[in-house]
Amino acid sequence: MKEIIETLIKEKKYFEIRKQLNELNTVEISEVINEFEISELVIMIFRLLKKDKASDVFPYLDSEHQEMIIHAATDIETKNIFDELYFDDIVDIIEEMPSDVVKKILKNTDAKDRHLINQLLKYPDNSAGSIMTTEYVDLEKNMKVSEAIEQIRNTGKDKENIYTCYITDEQGKLKGVLSLKELIAKKDDTIIEDIMNRNFISVQTNDDQEAVADMFKKYDLIVMPVTDHENRLLGIITIDDVMDVVEQEVTEDFHKMAGITAPAEETYLKTNVFTMAKQRIGWLAVLMISDTISGNIIQGYEKVLAQSIILTAFIPMLMSTGGNVGSQSSTVVIRALALGEISPKDAFKVLKKEFSISIMVSIVLAILNFIRLITLEKIDLMIALTVSVTLVFTVIVSKIVGALLPLGAKLIKADPAVMATPLITTISDAVTLIIYFKFATLFLKI
Repeated sequence: MKEIIETLIKEKKYFEIRKQLNELNTVEISEVINEFEISELVIMIFRLLKKDKASDVFPYLDSEHQEMIIHAATDIETKNIFDELYFDDIVDIIEEMPSDVVKKILKNTDAKDRHLINQLLKYPDNSAGSIMTTEYVDLEKNMKVSEAIEQIRNTGKDKENIYTCYITDEQGKLKGVLSLKELIAKKDDTIIEDIMNRNFISVQTNDDQEAVADMFKKYDLIVMPVTDHENRLLGIITIDDVMDVVEQEVTEDFHKMAGITAPAEETYLKTNVFTMAKQRIGWLAVLMISDTISGNIIQGYEKVLAQSIILTAFIPMLMSTGGNVGSQSSTVVIRALALGEISPKDAFKVLKKEFSISIMVSIVLAILNFIRLITLEKIDLMIALTVSVTLVFTVIVSKIVGALLPLGAKLIKADPAVMATPLITTISDAVTLIIYFKFATLFLKI
């Protein structure tokens, strides 16, 4: 599509460009515009869109394209774009923009909207308040069904979600919820208070967004009300916002598991190399220094290695196996913690399960390794036995460490993802070497 539009631009067939774009949906149009480099072409293509279509496309554009369009837009164009956006989308955009662009956006919104935007911006990062929107349907409890439907008909166009209505009292406190499906099924003179559902799930503005996402999954929700500490209704969180949270949290966990201090806010290709290096070097430096423990252990057993140099050849295999099995356990446990399937109080159950798994896995690996060393590599029987027995204990210890470290982190309210591959590998390597040399001393009489 990009090539087609570039050709039409060269031929100055602007009406045809508009026709081609109007045949695409909102996301597809944004993908086409995002393919273009930051240039006047982007502004021209965006201005060819119909006013309502342009507002729908704008939230899906890259932040760089959004910034350029706002810079180039007139005050009227800016107002037209942001008048059609939902508040949560506006807040997401503002958080990515430099101060001069933010000023232009706020200047072209009315006083009431500016107040709501500023209110949302003041909530802590990664809180329920920071991802909520204020465009919801609220009804009074003494309304009749006919009055409620008329109100929805008059105001629903500007709401992000009309399928769940919220019933409040005179002080704005949330008293109940009512689905649109239930509402239209009732007789016109039915009072809302008589049919509303008083058993509902809500969160408060300062609740962590990850906990909110867990509640959406647990209760199979598509929308959830957000209240203050006095139960006053302030906004709603919709499923599309939760999907963004899930993506953000999963990305953050993957980075932490890889020993990266903080996930980049930009995409991989757009993130500055110095930023990425800064994010990675911290843990790498810590792990590099901690790995000297393994070196010190090896130095402590120089006499053992000197008398049986062949033992050196099996160190990489043993350390690698320990790190791999530890990473497997930590990944499974971290995922189970994230899904709420287990908690620190289940430590004994987890330990029992991982120990049972480690026994089965270690015995199979040890037997395979022993047969390989004896038959294929023609290694001395006692050395093969030393390596294989070490393998059994290495797998058992590494699996237990890999399972318990994330649980320990959760217990002290640290992020379990931090206790992942890099740290587990370091601990596993040190333990593996100690076990190896102890068995070598015992079996080989060195």
